[in-house]
Amino acid sequence: MARTIYTIGETVLDLIIRDGKPVSATPGGSMLNSAVSLGRTGLNVEFISEYGNDQPGKLIDTFLKQNNTGTHFIRRYEDGKTALALAFLDKKSNASYSFYTSYPKIRMKDSLPDIKQEDIILFGSIYSITPGIHGKIIRWIRSAKSGGALVIYDPNFRKSHLEQLEKVRPWIIENISYADIVRGSDEDFLTVFDLKKPGDVIVKLRSFGCKNVIITKNSKGVEACFGDKKIHVNIPPVKPLVSTVGAGDSFNAGIIYAMFKQGITCTELDNIAVLKAEQIIESGIAFAADVCKSLENYISNSLSRNLK
Repeated sequence: MARTIYTIGETVLDLIIRDGKPVSATPGGSMLNSAVSLGRTGLNVEFISEYGNDQPGKLIDTFLKQNNTGTHFIRRYEDGKTALALAFLDKKSNASYSFYTSYPKIRMKDSLPDIKQEDIILFGSIYSITPGIHGKIIRWIRSAKSGGALVIYDPNFRKSHLEQLEKVRPWIIENISYADIVRGSDEDFLTVFDLKKPGDVIVKLRSFGCKNVIITKNSKGVEACFGDKKIHVNIPPVKPLVSTVGAGDSFNAGIIYAMFKQGITCTELDNIAVLKAEQIIESGIAFAADVCKSLENYISNSLSRNLK
């Protein structure tokens, strides 16, 4: 059967604010952004999430279907509203966030899909460490791992959630322990573990059981280790730089796209050739760079046409 990519996470409507004025409203949420970028490439992707049966939810639902993103495992709730995220862009087009939510009392009611061998799962962000949700996701991830799925975790821990860190850090560590690959920004690891040096981050994450780590450092490049192989890849300047919202999410989509196309499974990662590992990272960089050139949170239709 065909290999399927699953991303699971929160859904929001992103309102982009520049110079004190709203400039766009787009469907967002880390895992939604990754799913849409992958959907635009034509790969078989299913997005697992929940959002309101309201006007923003209707807009998001239509958008996903228009962008080849599976919605079979979306729950539309009546007893709450679709979340809003305000992204405030600074002079360098980097974003800081404020979130506005009205969720149901009981989250993630529906069953999660059965996973086949060699399927790919991307999970992370605040959704994966939310009370009432974390345990359900971990049980699903554990089952998927035992069945041979490739699991990628992105902590994507925002400073706006800093007051929750001491409570949720054990859940972040548990998520890391089940991942075949952890991909995070240097800011993530500084915030969560107070670690600045990539080497220290790699040692820490390996102590939790994850052998393969990718650290993105904004314009300063990417540091990674696959098994015993350490890799650095430079990032070319992005022009025009319009917005960094969705860049990390589309980096995730880019590495998944490359692994899917190369047929890489979880058992191959430790012994992957350096050239293949570099190609995976370069694919992530290309996806992220493309997203930074617009106010959308996902790769452009022109890039997706070239990939197809």
